Amino acid sequence: MVSAAQALPGRAEPIVVDRAHLVLGTRLDAPVDPAHEVAYVAMGCFWGAERSFYRLAGVVSTSVGYQGGFTPNPTYREVCTGMTGHAETVRVIFDPSVITYEGIIGHFFEGHDPTQGYRQGNDVGTQYRSAIFTTTDAQATAAATVAARYGDELRAAGFGPITTEITPAGPFYLAEEYHQQYLEANPNGYCGIGGTGVSCPVGLLGR
Repeated sequence: MVSAAQALPGRAEPIVVDRAHLVLGTRLDAPVDPAHEVAYVAMGCFWGAERSFYRLAGVVSTSVGYQGGFTPNPTYREVCTGMTGHAETVRVIFDPSVITYEGIIGHFFEGHDPTQGYRQGNDVGTQYRSAIFTTTDAQATAAATVAARYGDELRAAGFGPITTEITPAGPFYLAEEYHQQYLEANPNGYCGIGGTGVSCPVGLLGR
Protein backbone atom coordinates (compact mmCIF):
# COMPACT_ATOMS: atom_id res chain seq x y z
CA MET A 1 0.00 0.00 0.00
CA VAL A 2 1.29 3.43 -0.95
CA SER A 3 1.90 5.88 1.92
CA ALA A 4 0.35 9.33 2.17
CA ALA A 5 3.76 10.87 1.48
CA GLN A 6 4.19 8.80 -1.70
CA ALA A 7 0.64 9.25 -3.04
CA LEU A 8 -0.14 11.24 -6.17
CA PRO A 9 -1.16 14.88 -5.48
CA GLY A 10 -4.54 14.81 -7.24
CA ARG A 11 -6.48 17.99 -7.80
CA ALA A 12 -9.11 20.28 -6.28
CA GLU A 13 -11.67 19.87 -9.07
CA PRO A 14 -14.08 16.93 -8.65
CA ILE A 15 -15.28 14.71 -11.46
CA VAL A 16 -18.82 15.71 -12.45
CA VAL A 17 -21.42 13.23 -13.75
CA ASP A 18 -24.31 15.21 -15.18
CA ARG A 19 -26.82 12.48 -15.91
CA ALA A 20 -29.23 10.17 -14.10
CA HIS A 21 -28.68 6.54 -13.14
CA LEU A 22 -29.11 4.44 -16.29
CA VAL A 23 -31.33 1.89 -14.52
CA LEU A 24 -32.91 3.52 -11.49
CA GLY A 25 -33.31 7.02 -12.92
CA THR A 26 -31.96 8.75 -9.81
CA ARG A 27 -29.55 11.67 -9.99
CA LEU A 28 -26.08 10.62 -8.86
CA ASP A 29 -25.48 14.02 -7.28
CA ALA A 30 -28.82 14.25 -5.47
CA PRO A 31 -28.93 14.66 -1.67
CA VAL A 32 -29.69 11.46 0.23
CA ASP A 33 -33.28 11.23 1.45
CA PRO A 34 -33.31 11.24 5.28
CA ALA A 35 -35.35 8.00 5.15
CA HIS A 36 -32.55 6.26 3.28
CA GLU A 37 -29.09 5.04 4.29
CA VAL A 38 -25.73 4.89 2.52
CA ALA A 39 -23.26 2.00 2.39
CA TYR A 40 -19.78 2.04 0.85
CA VAL A 41 -18.22 -1.26 -0.23
CA ALA A 42 -15.22 -2.31 -2.32
CA MET A 43 -15.05 -5.83 -3.76
CA GLY A 44 -12.84 -5.78 -6.84
CA CYS A 45 -13.67 -4.22 -10.20
CA PHE A 46 -16.55 -1.85 -9.54
CA TRP A 47 -18.37 -2.46 -12.82
CA GLY A 48 -19.85 -5.82 -11.88
CA ALA A 49 -20.05 -4.92 -8.21
CA GLU A 50 -22.30 -1.95 -8.91
CA ARG A 51 -24.62 -4.00 -11.11
CA SER A 52 -25.07 -6.60 -8.37
CA PHE A 53 -26.34 -3.90 -6.01
CA TYR A 54 -28.67 -1.90 -8.24
CA ARG A 55 -30.54 -5.12 -8.95
CA LEU A 56 -31.37 -5.58 -5.25
CA ALA A 57 -34.85 -4.75 -3.96
CA GLY A 58 -34.65 -1.73 -1.68
CA VAL A 59 -31.66 -0.11 -3.39
CA VAL A 60 -32.67 3.33 -4.67
CA SER A 61 -29.39 4.48 -6.22
CA THR A 62 -25.80 3.40 -6.81
CA SER A 63 -22.65 5.03 -8.10
CA VAL A 64 -19.01 4.05 -8.39
CA GLY A 65 -15.96 5.94 -7.25
CA TYR A 66 -12.72 5.91 -5.33
CA GLN A 67 -12.34 5.75 -1.56
CA GLY A 68 -9.98 4.71 1.20
CA GLY A 69 -6.83 6.40 -0.08
CA PHE A 70 -5.01 9.71 -0.05
CA THR A 71 -5.23 11.41 -3.46
CA PRO A 72 -8.03 14.00 -3.77
CA ASN A 73 -10.28 13.68 -6.84
CA PRO A 74 -8.22 11.00 -8.56
CA THR A 75 -8.75 9.77 -12.10
CA TYR A 76 -9.27 6.12 -12.99
CA ARG A 77 -5.85 6.01 -14.62
CA GLU A 78 -4.26 7.32 -11.42
CA VAL A 79 -6.09 4.82 -9.21
CA CYS A 80 -4.95 1.98 -11.44
CA THR A 81 -1.30 2.88 -10.81
CA GLY A 82 -1.73 1.95 -7.15
CA MET A 83 -0.32 5.35 -6.20
CA THR A 84 -3.50 6.87 -4.74
CA GLY A 85 -4.32 4.28 -2.07
CA HIS A 86 -7.95 4.20 -3.13
CA ALA A 87 -10.14 1.14 -3.67
CA GLU A 88 -12.71 0.88 -6.46
CA THR A 89 -15.84 1.48 -4.39
CA VAL A 90 -19.61 1.27 -4.83
CA ARG A 91 -21.84 3.78 -3.07
CA VAL A 92 -25.18 2.13 -2.32
CA ILE A 93 -28.19 4.20 -1.23
CA PHE A 94 -30.93 1.97 0.13
CA ASP A 95 -34.25 1.98 1.94
CA PRO A 96 -33.68 0.27 5.31
CA SER A 97 -37.39 -0.56 5.56
CA VAL A 98 -36.87 -2.89 2.57
CA ILE A 99 -33.29 -4.14 3.03
CA THR A 100 -31.15 -3.72 6.12
CA TYR A 101 -27.53 -2.65 6.26
CA GLU A 102 -26.70 -6.19 7.38
CA GLY A 103 -28.43 -7.44 4.24
CA ILE A 104 -26.29 -5.13 2.10
CA ILE A 105 -23.14 -6.41 3.83
CA GLY A 106 -24.26 -10.02 3.48
CA HIS A 107 -24.72 -9.46 -0.26
CA PHE A 108 -21.28 -7.84 -0.40
CA PHE A 109 -19.60 -10.86 1.21
CA GLU A 110 -21.44 -13.37 -0.96
CA GLY A 111 -20.57 -11.45 -4.13
CA HIS A 112 -16.78 -11.84 -4.01
CA ASP A 113 -13.96 -13.70 -2.31
CA PRO A 114 -12.98 -11.61 0.73
CA THR A 115 -9.91 -13.72 1.51
CA GLN A 116 -7.64 -12.60 -1.34
CA GLY A 117 -5.90 -9.51 0.05
CA TYR A 118 -4.85 -7.02 -2.60
CA ARG A 119 -6.57 -8.73 -5.47
CA GLN A 120 -9.84 -10.17 -6.71
CA GLY A 121 -9.35 -13.05 -9.09
CA ASN A 122 -7.12 -11.95 -11.96
CA ASP A 123 -7.41 -8.28 -10.95
CA VAL A 124 -4.33 -7.57 -8.85
CA GLY A 125 -3.56 -4.39 -6.93
CA THR A 126 -4.56 -2.46 -3.82
CA GLN A 127 -7.41 -0.83 -5.75
CA TYR A 128 -9.11 -4.24 -5.94
CA ARG A 129 -9.01 -4.97 -2.20
CA SER A 130 -12.07 -5.96 -0.19
CA ALA A 131 -13.25 -3.13 2.05
CA ILE A 132 -16.24 -1.77 3.94
CA PHE A 133 -16.19 1.95 4.66
CA THR A 134 -18.60 2.70 7.51
CA THR A 135 -20.45 5.94 8.25
CA THR A 136 -21.63 5.28 11.82
CA ASP A 137 -20.68 3.24 14.88
CA ALA A 138 -23.76 1.09 14.24
CA GLN A 139 -22.54 0.29 10.73
CA ALA A 140 -19.08 -0.57 12.04
CA THR A 141 -20.54 -2.95 14.63
CA ALA A 142 -22.86 -4.58 12.09
CA ALA A 143 -20.07 -5.00 9.52
CA ALA A 144 -17.77 -6.59 12.08
CA THR A 145 -20.52 -8.93 13.27
CA VAL A 146 -21.40 -10.11 9.75
CA ALA A 147 -17.70 -10.48 8.89
CA ALA A 148 -17.11 -12.67 11.94
CA ARG A 149 -20.07 -14.92 11.11
CA TYR A 150 -19.06 -15.20 7.48
CA GLY A 151 -15.48 -15.88 8.48
CA ASP A 152 -16.66 -18.91 10.44
CA GLU A 153 -18.56 -20.17 7.40
CA LEU A 154 -15.57 -19.66 5.11
CA ARG A 155 -13.20 -21.48 7.45
CA ALA A 156 -15.62 -24.39 7.63
CA ALA A 157 -15.57 -24.49 3.82
CA GLY A 158 -11.78 -24.53 3.68
CA PHE A 159 -11.05 -20.87 2.92
CA GLY A 160 -8.47 -18.71 4.62
CA PRO A 161 -9.15 -15.74 6.89
CA ILE A 162 -11.10 -12.72 5.72
CA THR A 163 -8.87 -9.84 4.64
CA THR A 164 -11.69 -7.29 4.31
CA GLU A 165 -10.76 -3.85 5.60
CA ILE A 166 -13.46 -2.33 7.85
CA THR A 167 -12.74 1.33 8.48
CA PRO A 168 -14.55 4.67 8.84
CA ALA A 169 -15.49 6.20 5.50
CA GLY A 170 -13.37 9.03 4.22
CA PRO A 171 -14.18 11.10 1.13
CA PHE A 172 -15.87 9.28 -1.74
CA TYR A 173 -14.70 10.59 -5.10
CA LEU A 174 -17.11 9.95 -7.96
CA ALA A 175 -15.61 8.06 -10.90
CA GLU A 176 -15.81 9.22 -14.49
CA GLU A 177 -19.21 9.08 -16.20
CA TYR A 178 -18.34 6.12 -18.44
CA HIS A 179 -17.77 3.95 -15.35
CA GLN A 180 -21.24 4.63 -13.94
CA GLN A 181 -23.53 1.62 -14.61
CA TYR A 182 -20.86 0.51 -17.07
CA LEU A 183 -22.38 -2.91 -17.75
CA GLU A 184 -25.71 -1.39 -18.72
CA ALA A 185 -24.04 0.70 -21.41
CA ASN A 186 -21.71 -2.20 -22.30
CA PRO A 187 -23.68 -5.44 -21.75
CA ASN A 188 -20.79 -7.60 -22.96
CA GLY A 189 -18.22 -5.74 -20.88
CA TYR A 190 -15.80 -7.28 -18.43
CA CYS A 191 -17.17 -8.47 -15.07
CA GLY A 192 -14.67 -10.01 -12.67
CA ILE A 193 -17.10 -10.41 -9.78
CA GLY A 194 -17.58 -13.90 -8.43
CA GLY A 195 -18.32 -15.26 -4.98
CA THR A 196 -17.04 -18.26 -3.07
CA GLY A 197 -20.35 -20.14 -3.18
CA VAL A 198 -20.54 -19.91 0.63
CA SER A 199 -23.76 -18.37 1.97
CA CYS A 200 -23.53 -15.52 4.45
CA PRO A 201 -25.68 -16.25 7.55
CA VAL A 202 -27.32 -12.86 8.15
CA GLY A 203 -30.91 -14.06 8.17
CA LEU A 204 -31.35 -13.45 11.87
CA LEU A 205 -30.12 -9.91 11.43
CA GLY A 206 -32.59 -9.21 8.64
CA ARG A 207 -32.20 -8.89 4.89
